[in-house]
Amino acid sequence: MNIAKWVRLFFRTLGIGIAVYFIIGAIAEWNGISRYFSTGDIKGVLFTFANFIIFGGMFSVISQMGFFAYLTVHRIGLGIFRSYWSMVQVVLIAFAFFDLIYFRYTAFGGALWTYFIIPVVLLFVSLAVSEVKKRETNRHAYIPTFFLMFVVTTIEWLVGLTQSDSAIIWEIGLTLMACNAYQVLTLHRLIAQK
Repeated sequence: MNIAKWVRLFFRTLGIGIAVYFIIGAIAEWNGISRYFSTGDIKGVLFTFANFIIFGGMFSVISQMGFFAYLTVHRIGLGIFRSYWSMVQVVLIAFAFFDLIYFRYTAFGGALWTYFIIPVVLLFVSLAVSEVKKRETNRHAYIPTFFLMFVVTTIEWLVGLTQSDSAIIWEIGLTLMACNAYQVLTLHRLIAQK
């Protein structure tokens, strides 16, 4: 990959992050935004929209840092664990799934079943993206893509997962999922281009 391709990937991912955060944020915060409109507080509306743009951009950059960090870790893992690297990743995925439930439950309490929502949604998104990646490349891409989508997204999402506000959690999480999915599904196309 050359610099021009990386810059294109960066700005497209940035745009996706801003767009997704803006849309999810506008839906989640619609009551507050409509209150600004009804009172004629244009500064409040502009401030809220500016926040959506800033946070969308910030989380898309976090997603990109996590993506390139994983590409490095993946190469190191292949060098150290060789043929066992896929099994190591599967074990780490299982730990991340458990931790998403356990640590949030111990931090916030309440009904245990509600803490399954986030990991199950992330699991289904990860499965779908991994299946698409496998079809577009090869079967060996399935586990690394799944690991990126589940474990790396979870690590990037930690700042949101420590919140009790579900709107913020989903604004951050869906932005990260969209950015990571875009990057992993675009990478092989960028590398393959002549």
